[in-house]
Amino acid sequence: MDTKPFTVDGWVEAIPAPGPRGTATFDLIVRPADIDALPDDAPDTVVTCTSEDPRITHELLAGVQPGDLLRVTGTLVQPPAPGEPARLTVDALEVLDTGLIPVLRDMVMDRYGDYCVIFDADHEKVPVFTALGRWVGLADNPDAIATLIDIHERVTGGDA
Repeated sequence: MDTKPFTVDGWVEAIPAPGPRGTATFDLIVRPADIDALPDDAPDTVVTCTSEDPRITHELLAGVQPGDLLRVTGTLVQPPAPGEPARLTVDALEVLDTGLIPVLRDMVMDRYGDYCVIFDADHEKVPVFTALGRWVGLADNPDAIATLIDIHERVTGGDA
């Protein structure tokens, strides 16, 4: 297995996830320094990162969000097969810049007693869940929410 020390700057793609035995994993999106010389459709490089250091794991799980720009240093393990992402065991982490906090603009969550609905400006249909997160169904439009809830309560005996 080919390994080497490695430092890279990149953006966090998704919320870091807890792993087994106190680890945390995340994908880092890395763009080449000469990005302007590459074609517009050139793919980014994805480096899969893992950390076993408790301080780094805590920072990843409690403070790092998608869009954050990180500098990570660690041991890079080449992928076992072509096309698979390289793996980096992170020994040092520095947050260079934080990403923008996402704002839900055209989406609103509302509560109807023991039920929650999500209104999305891009869709006519309305997802309906119980307040405990169980799927109820998809109302054809906002006016059909009450009918869907009524049917659900009759079928379940009011057990939201």
